[in-house]
Amino acid sequence: MNKIKIIIAREFNEHVRNKTFIITTILMPVLMILMMATPTLIMLFATGDEKELLVIDESGLMAEKLENTDELRFTPTDLSLSEARANTEVFGVLWIGQNIVDEPTQAQLYTNSSSSMSMEENISSQIEKVVEKERLSRYNIDNLEQIMKDVEANVVLTTYRNDQTSESGEAEEATSSGVAYMLGLVLGMILYMFLIIYGSMVLASVIEEKSSRVLDVLVSSVSPFQLLMGKILGVASVAITQVAIWAVLVCGIGGAVLPALMPDDIMQTVEAVQAGQMTTIEADIDADMLSALSFATNTGKLVMLFVYLVLFILGGFLLYSAMFAAVGSAVDTQQDASQLQTPIMIPIILAIFMAMAVFNDPNSSLAFWGSIIPFTSPVVMMARIPFDIPTWQIWFSLAILYASVVGVTWVAGKVYRVGIFMHGKKPSFKELWQWIKQ
Repeated sequence: MNKIKIIIAREFNEHVRNKTFIITTILMPVLMILMMATPTLIMLFATGDEKELLVIDESGLMAEKLENTDELRFTPTDLSLSEARANTEVFGVLWIGQNIVDEPTQAQLYTNSSSSMSMEENISSQIEKVVEKERLSRYNIDNLEQIMKDVEANVVLTTYRNDQTSESGEAEEATSSGVAYMLGLVLGMILYMFLIIYGSMVLASVIEEKSSRVLDVLVSSVSPFQLLMGKILGVASVAITQVAIWAVLVCGIGGAVLPALMPDDIMQTVEAVQAGQMTTIEADIDADMLSALSFATNTGKLVMLFVYLVLFILGGFLLYSAMFAAVGSAVDTQQDASQLQTPIMIPIILAIFMAMAVFNDPNSSLAFWGSIIPFTSPVVMMARIPFDIPTWQIWFSLAILYASVVGVTWVAGKVYRVGIFMHGKKPSFKELWQWIKQ
């Protein structure tokens, strides 16, 4: 055990003291927030230049009712279609036929350069509103437009879990599938990245030491299995350290910083809902926002979530890193490893597709078995946990995962002890199977 500890300490110090580890540990949460916010920011700020459209309205209904936007300016014109299309100083020409109300296809856009989907949707939606209004006016009903506005309804659906009630039998807190979706997506991607990044790190480390013949010297002092376990556990401790740092940052922000930044009345409402003194319906806050704030400021839930995250990262990493180490020991270069590591990469990629099924139905058979099978369970289960699945499923998945780690590590160790002494020839899958049977 002392020899394994020495190897663990060496691997840990080598990676933790690396500037890349420090930078990624600090910047990764920021980068993930930016990744989620970037699409919204692009939509808000990536507005194009104003484009002028000449409008030829043969119906006499549309031109005056088309509204200008930041990107579009409608200019009615009496020019013929051919004359208007010859004008290259404007972006294009919008032609509206005389019978547009009965035949909505009588709308044509001619542009002098490439158009965009958002611009075309804007024009279509404005024309549709005018056509619908004109068709309604044919019914000769007084105040029909006001009647249509009065019957419009915006239903806000609040969801409660029957299996999560207080002692009085009432639902304690509303759930939000939107918050669970975003949280599951982030957690699933974290597991995916950890398995790929840190598994590849073990693979590259073994190949480097084997090609430099360092392993030939090390095995004179330690057994191949001790070397394998020391290397795997050393890199695993690096991954756990990174998650622990993130846990402290997130819990600190959620428990101290976020309440200080939010208005007092909102935080009082959140605390009242958490304490059971107020229901979500009584709270004058959007249900999704209330659920997000309630979760982000609940230190107990955050800590429990990170405990599950650590357990699945550790189990998933031990499972896959043993296989990555076995592949690294069987080849001499990174190029030779590409073919052999393909069977290892397929389950990880498959787990991402299974996680997508979780967001449609977290209790489906595909989602359940994807979170139980050890080769996909780390990613799929972390995507399911935010949906408040039964606790027994989580621990059952962990039990199978860690039992599989023992078997896979034993098999990988048999390949590793032979592979580290093999040089100059990439083994076939048949030869790997013979090493395992020896």
